[in-house]
Amino acid sequence: ANRHHPPTSSTMAFSGAIRRTAQRLNKVEWSSPVFKGDNELSSMVSGFRAWTAQADAMAEKYSAAPGPIDFASAKKSVRDVALVESLEKMYSSSSPPALTYEWSKEDQDAKSQLIEDAKAGLAFTQEMIEDTEREIAYLRTHRTTREVSTSDMKEVYPDIAEEVEREIENREWFKDTLNK
Repeated sequence: ANRHHPPTSSTMAFSGAIRRTAQRLNKVEWSSPVFKGDNELSSMVSGFRAWTAQADAMAEKYSAAPGPIDFASAKKSVRDVALVESLEKMYSSSSPPALTYEWSKEDQDAKSQLIEDAKAGLAFTQEMIEDTEREIAYLRTHRTTREVSTSDMKEVYPDIAEEVEREIENREWFKDTLNK
């Protein structure tokens, strides 16, 4: 007796969602620096990749319907044949309903919120990267060399210039060089 239940619309939809997710995961560039910048994120990504690999292996392992149970060989290898016969009788008369999984609305909302939080974090990180790149470009164009005048230094580093002027006005000549 074949115990495989025909697929329902919800199981077919779930299978389709899994296939689409797997296709998207194949397009993710896991070696991207965004996944390596933070130790916590890096460990979460590694855990997620391990989970998806395990899910892929399980999906492959259980992709086909299970074969029929060989009760005849079980009767030959077990001392209590009556036990095997009662299990066979129960198996042949039983028709359990197919198990389906429904993704709860609350869980969907929670996962959607996590995704939105991650997108916001990504936008913030991208903004920080752009700011840092601008700052690096600025510092490269205003590199301190022997040809840089004091006026140029004051213009490039106004906070230091202000501190120096304040120390001169307060006659703190050796403030940063001698212990008081």
